[in-house]
Amino acid sequence: MDELFRLALLEDIGSGDATTRSVIPPGLKGSAVVFGREPFVLSGSKPLRRIFELLDPEIRTECPFPDGEQIAPNVAAFRIEGRVRTILTGERTALNFAQRLCGIATLTRKMSDAITGTGCKLLDTRKTTPLWRSLEKEAVRHGGGRNHRFGLADGILIKDNHIAAAGGITEAVRRAREGAPHTLRIEIEVENMDQLDEAISAGPDIVLLDNFTLDMLRAAVAIGKGRVVLEASGGVSLETVRAIAETGVDFVSCGALTHSARAIDLTMEFSV
Repeated sequence: MDELFRLALLEDIGSGDATTRSVIPPGLKGSAVVFGREPFVLSGSKPLRRIFELLDPEIRTECPFPDGEQIAPNVAAFRIEGRVRTILTGERTALNFAQRLCGIATLTRKMSDAITGTGCKLLDTRKTTPLWRSLEKEAVRHGGGRNHRFGLADGILIKDNHIAAAGGITEAVRRAREGAPHTLRIEIEVENMDQLDEAISAGPDIVLLDNFTLDMLRAAVAIGKGRVVLEASGGVSLETVRAIAETGVDFVSCGALTHSARAIDLTMEFSV
């Protein structure tokens, strides 16, 4: 992560912060607080702290709340103390990380709360910002969601293009059983009820029901519940997730948690 943070700082600072170096004396000390203009779930405290530390090891960054805490508007979530030049130079990069990760955690919390009591569990996907995956998946956990596989090595997910290239569902599952390590679970994506019947017969561990209607999901649960783990995906939003979960599926996965979460409006106020 340090390499990612260094590259982000280099992108913003380049050869130097011309404004701060022109306006602020080198030895001036001060402090600043970061707060949200709206309610949010905290995430990204470690990246924010580390970004300032990479600029100046003597900087002090305090956060009175744990990641995953619900924070009210205008409540100081972070306090930064040290050289004013450091605080001002690192401000935008640090806030960019924090506001993005808080946005993911906040959306995840809303969706997780929406399916409370259904027995269904909320999953993320691999639809993440390149090189931010570990941070964004951690933010999902801070929001109360669960992580799907981190990368391609972590599990077998046979999708439509794999099925087409392998010659069908049954053959794809057979090859996976023969060629994969026994520690990896096998999941296969299906798009209709005929494919569901074939998939269950082929013997995967999990069936991903892709873009099924609510009626189709209920029918799939009636057929597959107890025989195979069922995951619903496609068309999942804050408005639809409760109805999807109430069909009886075991999991609902949502790419929007990471690819469409709105950044939280965080701001820094400074005092010398």
